[in-house]
Amino acid sequence: MNYDVFKGSLVRLGAIEADKIGPALSRWLQDSEFSRLEDTGPSKLYSAKQVQAFFEKNDKNMYSFAIYSLADDKLIGETGLWGFDWAARNAWLGIGLGERDYWGKGYGTDAMNVLLRFAFHELNLHRVTLDVFEYNPRAIHCYEKVGFKHEGRLRKILNRDGRRWDEVYMGILRSEWEESRQ
Repeated sequence: MNYDVFKGSLVRLGAIEADKIGPALSRWLQDSEFSRLEDTGPSKLYSAKQVQAFFEKNDKNMYSFAIYSLADDKLIGETGLWGFDWAARNAWLGIGLGERDYWGKGYGTDAMNVLLRFAFHELNLHRVTLDVFEYNPRAIHCYEKVGFKHEGRLRKILNRDGRRWDEVYMGILRSEWEESRQ
């Protein structure tokens, strides 16, 4: 087995550099669609300094990564694992691609596979869980493509534009992810 732990076919995961992610994430969060895909709360604007301060805290209970495209080495998103239950070997996953030019072209799927490889092969996790909003079919398709299974939903918990939406819970086991890679 000879592979770069943090490299896929379209992306590489890199260390979070607060001075780079701060301006990028601040700009991405000004895009209402991106903001609504990222969080259940109302859209909120953050300055580059606020984002930078968040990542400079260096939470030791998180593994956070910047997502770079391989073709042009451009910062296109961020991803990470948190909420670890080390005894059960479980964690939560989150991902956000902020650069619209990279949406729907396989970059998110590739980043998910790189992060899951890290989660299962490097951290020896057994299970990874995520939540996604019902109104984000592109993300749901991406998660299904890498092997996540639907496990439940909080019905009509989100209010967006005067309509109620479900929050969908999905999970993947290491054995399922490995089987899907063969």
